[in-house]
Order: sequence, then C-alpha cells, then structure tokens
Amino acid sequence: MQKRFVFFFILISLFANQLKAQAPQVMTAADIYLGLKKLQVLGSVLYVAAHPDDENTRLLAYFSKEKLYRTGYLSLTRGDGGQNLIGNEQGIELGLIRTQELLAARRIDGAEQFFARAFDFGFSKSTDEALRIWDREKILSDVVWVIRKFQPDVMITRFPQDARAGHGHHSASAVLAVEAFTAAADPNRFPEQLKWVKPWQAKRILWNTANFGGNNTTSDKQFKFDVGAFNPILGKGYGEIAAESRSQHKSQGFGAALQRGSALEYFSVWKGDTMKTDLFDGVNTTWSKIKGGEAISQKIDQLINHYSLLAPGKSVKELTELYKSLQTLEDGYWKDKKLKEVQQLIEACCGLWMEAYTSEQYAVQTNTLRFNFFLNNRNGSQVTLRGIRLNDFDTTVNATLAANQNFMAGKSIYISDSIPVSQPYWLKNEMKPGYFNVTDQQLIGNADNAAAFSVHYLVNIEGLDLDFVKPVRYKWADPVKGELYQPVVVVPPVLITPNLNLLLSAKPDSQNVRFTIHAMKNTSKASVNTSPLKGWNVSINPGMLKDGLMRGDEAEADITLKPDEKTRTNGKTALTGSVNEQDGSYAAELRTIAYDHIPVVSYFRTPLVNMLTLDLKTAGKKIGYIEGAGDYVPVALKQMGYEVITLKDLDLATSDLSQFDAIITGVRAYNIKESLNTNYNKLMAYVQQGGNLIVQYNTSNQIGPVIAKIGPYNFNISRTRITDENATVKVLKPEHPILNFPNKITEKDFQNWIQERSIYHAQGWDKNYETIFSLHDPGEKDDEGSLITTKYGNGHFTYTGLVFFRELPAGVPGAYRLLANIIALNQKKGF
Repeated sequence: MQKRFVFFFILISLFANQLKAQAPQVMTAADIYLGLKKLQVLGSVLYVAAHPDDENTRLLAYFSKEKLYRTGYLSLTRGDGGQNLIGNEQGIELGLIRTQELLAARRIDGAEQFFARAFDFGFSKSTDEALRIWDREKILSDVVWVIRKFQPDVMITRFPQDARAGHGHHSASAVLAVEAFTAAADPNRFPEQLKWVKPWQAKRILWNTANFGGNNTTSDKQFKFDVGAFNPILGKGYGEIAAESRSQHKSQGFGAALQRGSALEYFSVWKGDTMKTDLFDGVNTTWSKIKGGEAISQKIDQLINHYSLLAPGKSVKELTELYKSLQTLEDGYWKDKKLKEVQQLIEACCGLWMEAYTSEQYAVQTNTLRFNFFLNNRNGSQVTLRGIRLNDFDTTVNATLAANQNFMAGKSIYISDSIPVSQPYWLKNEMKPGYFNVTDQQLIGNADNAAAFSVHYLVNIEGLDLDFVKPVRYKWADPVKGELYQPVVVVPPVLITPNLNLLLSAKPDSQNVRFTIHAMKNTSKASVNTSPLKGWNVSINPGMLKDGLMRGDEAEADITLKPDEKTRTNGKTALTGSVNEQDGSYAAELRTIAYDHIPVVSYFRTPLVNMLTLDLKTAGKKIGYIEGAGDYVPVALKQMGYEVITLKDLDLATSDLSQFDAIITGVRAYNIKESLNTNYNKLMAYVQQGGNLIVQYNTSNQIGPVIAKIGPYNFNISRTRITDENATVKVLKPEHPILNFPNKITEKDFQNWIQERSIYHAQGWDKNYETIFSLHDPGEKDDEGSLITTKYGNGHFTYTGLVFFRELPAGVPGAYRLLANIIALNQKKGF
C-alpha cells in the first residue's frame, strides 16, 4: 500500500477552476426600489412542466420583475435522462447538474424553483407510460403539495395534455397539473399533507400555447399579451433577461441570443374562470384582501414616495416601523411572505454585510472546523449585534456596529457524527425505477438541500430585533480569479474511491483493482476490506495501514481478483470496498462535479466496482477516438483491450490515420467539432484506403450554420428514436459480419438494455448503405435507421444511433459484443 500527499492539492486546484463563484447576492438600489413596489403585490403564479429548460423564461421574468408576482416553476423531473453537451455525466449526475442550472436561471429571472420526485427515465412517447413509470398518484401528490404550500392564484402549464406535447413527460406534466388544480382544493385528497398545509383552490389553470418545432398551437382567438417590455429600472427587456436565464442550461446547449422587442404570449384555459382583460381577472392582489391591510398599503406608498436611490439608508427607519405593523396582523400566508421581504429590504437599505465562512471546503465528522463571522454596517444605521448562534454554539455579543467598521469573530466547532454528510436529499434512499424515494414530506418539492451549516445573527436595527440566517460558505482568494465561494461539504473521516467503475472479464485471467483511501482527518491504523465476489478469489495487498494516515494523506490498496473456475459465470456482480478504523467503519465514495457556471456539486455513493464477466472476442488493436460532447466509450474500449488514442483537432489534421484499425467519433461530435467537416476529405481517404470510420449519434447534420458532410454517401439525421429499451430487434441481414464476426450476435445480446435502444436515426440514406436492424416502439412502424453501414473503397463507414454511450457504462454485455463486431469490419477477410 502506497501513501501519497496530494489529495488536498488536487481538490484546491479543482475548486479554483470555478469561474463563477457562489458569492452572496446583494440588492442594488434599483433592486430595492422594485422590492418596495413588490410589497404592494399579493399575487402568485405557478408554472408547471416536466424538465429543466421546459420553462418559459421570458414569461417567468415578466411575472417576477414586471408584474412583481411571487413566481414559481415546478419541474416534475431533474432532467436526469437527457443528453449532456458539456461532459460525460449521465443519469443522476446529469440531474444534479441540471438542478443547479435551473437554480442559476432562477437567480436571473427572479422566479423560485421546485421539483417533484419524478425521475427522468428518458424520452417517452406516451403519457400513459410516463404516468405508469412515475407512479401517477405519488407524483400527483407532489404537485398538490407544492400547490398547497405555494398557494398560486394562477397556474400555467407549458404543454398540452395530448400528443401535441411531443414527449410523454411533457403531456403527463400537463395532465397532473390539471388534475392537481382540483385535487389541491379537496381535503379528502392526500389528507396526510394537512398537518402542514391547507387545501388551496387557484383561480384558473391555463395552457401557455406556443409555436415551436413546427407545431403551432397558438391562435388569434386565444387570450394574449405582450411580455417583451423594457424595464428601465433594470436596464433590460424581458427577452434579454430570459435569454440570460435560458443560457444557464449549458449542459443542453441552450445558449440563447438576447431578444429585444415585442413578444406575444398566448393562453388557453384548462379549468377555472375565464379571463377577459388579464390573467389575474377576479384575483385581488392588493392589501385590501387582508384585514388591516389598508393601513399597511398606505405605509408602503409612503415608503416608495420617500425612497432615495442615492440614499437607501434613509428608508431603514420606515421599514422597521412597517415590519412592526405587519407583526400586528393576523397570522397568514401573506403576512409571513411580506415580513421576510421587509427584513430583506431592511438589510439591503442598511448596506449590512453579514457572512459566515470557513477556510476549508470540508467539515469532517468527529473533527473540528473553524467558523469565521464577519459583519459590516456599511450605511451607518443604528445596528447592534445581540448574538451569534450556530448549532450548539450560542453566544451573546451586544456590540454596536459602527459605520463601515468590520466586526470579526471566529469559533472552532466540533463536527459531531450526528451531523449528516452532505448528500442531496433525493439521493439518500435507494430510488425506485420511476421516482426518487423521498419519505420526508417537508423535503418534497425543495430544489436543493439547505446549507450544511447556517448561522443566526441576532441583530437589533433601529430598535427592532431581527434574526438573520446566513449559509456558511467556504471562501478563499484565487490569485487569478479573486474571491471565490463554494458550499461547505460534510464528509466522513475516511473516503474510499475505486480506480474504475466497471471491470471487464472476457478471459479467465486475474484482474486488478485499486482502492484509494483519503484521510480527511488523522486516523489510527486501518484495514481495507471488500465484499465477497462470486466466482473470484479476492486478496488485498497488503490490506493494513499499519501506521495510520495523517489528514490529507492518500493510500492505495491493490486488490487482486483470481478467477475460480468452478464458480465463475457470465454476468455482473459488485465488489464493494470499505475502511475499518478505530473510530468506525466507512464506505463512502465522494463524487465531485465541477463546472464554471454552477457551484461544485458533491454527493456520495457506495465505493464499488462492477465485475462484468462475458464472452467477448475482439479483432483489431488500435482505435482513434474523436471526442464529442462527452461519454465513457473510450474507457469501455480500453477495458475491451484496445489501445485508444484520443484525436484532438491538430492530431486529426496532422496524424497518419492509417495506423488506426478504426476511428470512432463520440456522441454529437459533428455537432460541436468543425474540424470534422474541415477534415472530411482526409477521413474519407482513410476509409477508402482500408480504414473503418464509426460515427455515433448526432442530433443533425449541422455544425453551427454549416451542413456537415459525414459519410461517403449522403444521408440525413432524423429525430426518430426507439425509447423502449426492450423493443424487439428484427435482424434484416443475418449473414452480415456485424452479426457474426468475431462474436455471434443473438437475441440475448439485446437483453437488459437501459433507458432506450437508439436515438437520432439516419433517414433518406443513399442506396449504397445497408441496414442491419429494424426496430419500432409500441404502436409505431418499423424503422431501419438505427444503424447504416457501407463499404467504401477498401474500408467501411457506419453511422449508428444505438446508444452505446449509455449501455457500455451500464455493463450491458450485448453492447460490448456488438460494438466489437462493428470495429472488426475491416478485419473480416473477404468482406
């Protein structure tokens, strides 16, 4: 077992790459003015759709910043089943990215974000399928819960309830929203929720019709209004704000140009009262609906009239008086909301800076961490810090905060093992096929976890006692990027990470696995243990950390797996690792996702290696791989025994391609790499002279504004996909080498596929292409475009929409065998 001392250096370097830090948001004088105006508005609207990026960001921005309604977006899923344009994360990891992209979008357009528990299991062509897999009643209860908590006056769906929605998830989101509109008002539906909320009836639910994708559902007869207005206070129009918001969906390639000018939105009523002049017809959004509200409204008018953009601090006293007046009202929804809004405005007008931070990213269980407290009364209002409270730390301060003078304090606090690790709440329990298994009712609907630690600043401002709650962040200064913030992550004392997720065994040979142990604190001597692995004898070398590890150390445990000929069988089994140490046993792998546009995302999973034993033969040795939007196919190819060389743009232009038995392009490569179009002639010459070019799916033949040339003969790319992962695969040419060499492909090779069979089929192909398979989803016609192949000169070209990028990391044996055969096309003599 080898020790290393590089763990924290790697992590610090990783986090320093975050260009957009999670700095505390501050309100400008213009924001404060809009906030004062919003105090007069007691109306709310909830938008409902299926995925991140389904929302109408222009409409959300208009409601939030023009009409000043409380605005929310409920996405039933986190987008786990989509594709990823910026990296190789799939499944729940993609959902984690898209969750943060939505939150980044909401910070721009001003709406609030909610999620149901539904899992995005991939493209669905049927409303009934989506509702069945999700568990209709369960997800319906989530929508009802969010409605009862949010209490919208108006609800809006993005999609219709039928096939015009273009996706089973889309139509299902509308079906559930319309059903929940009524169910939320019925005390007999989901009565267990009434412990925390009350039944709620929105005034109406609408469909926000649209014209996109060649499907125009708008009509001049529908209610419509212009949302393209310019907001002079913000200096932007709502089309501009919307584009900035939508451009946060970077994993989906949804960067958008800023839109300016008039833009009509159209609406049709699903249920509830019709409207004549406004979406909120018949809805009282003023203080007159609250007992005692008229006096509150007058005070707010006075505040707005007295407000100075140049001196917001002059409004502090009036705001504290307004807060006290709000406290005298009867308890209710709008009282609570407006008290929070006024408190935020008091803080902003004071210019009161309050933060709590650590100088370390990780809070380690059973270790101490220093927390730093910082305040500055920048506008010089009458402010006294009464006390600070954080977990068990509770201290009285009673310090007057002088104008623009820093108050700093610090405290080292023990992190008990009773404080849970920072696992996203929807991943804490083993998920079901169609939904995340969240059992805590209070967590359902939340966009994200609360901060691992929050500090309470007990502050008196102009005679008013207030409790300000601030998240504790990790803060540091990067020499290039300046001050940066990231979330504080609670971790166990020891982490363990395997060097790979999947291990392929095609021959009865010994295999090697390495587990890396990360000491998050000083540890006593520890041992590495693994679970039994059927068909294999496991030995750990040496398996004992005799001297223990110091904080920040890494040690590597090498595991040798020797096959047991009597019990080794084909299939997939898991080898899990753990570390036993004096204080306990630990089996947690920390996964970190880092991109510039979102905070660093951390989650834990069981440290395991899936051992896939299969019958696999390969022909050919050296593969050139041209990366696309990101996938794990190169890792799988190396596991299969190939030498894999990544071809960058310069490599493609200058390398001798004849050295490669096959060249494979990654998913969406032609959509994002102009070099493929530039080097088209070179690639075709490679094929013609005996090479084998394999192109994985692209979403179109387009590279930006350019129509890409892909194959030696023409074909187009359609949006046809086979979403049923168990769809019958009809073999059209059973004698073709793709089905016979070096592996005999049978019906068994199409068993246990995940999520889907294929996407973005070829269409309109030249007669020189051959088709090998025919597939269809239930109720649809056969389609032969999942794989087309042709001989060109002495070589071969293949385009395929078969989802190898999903099946290979999932350890689907047939996907490995089929891909090996495609790679071997040029190795088959006489073909």
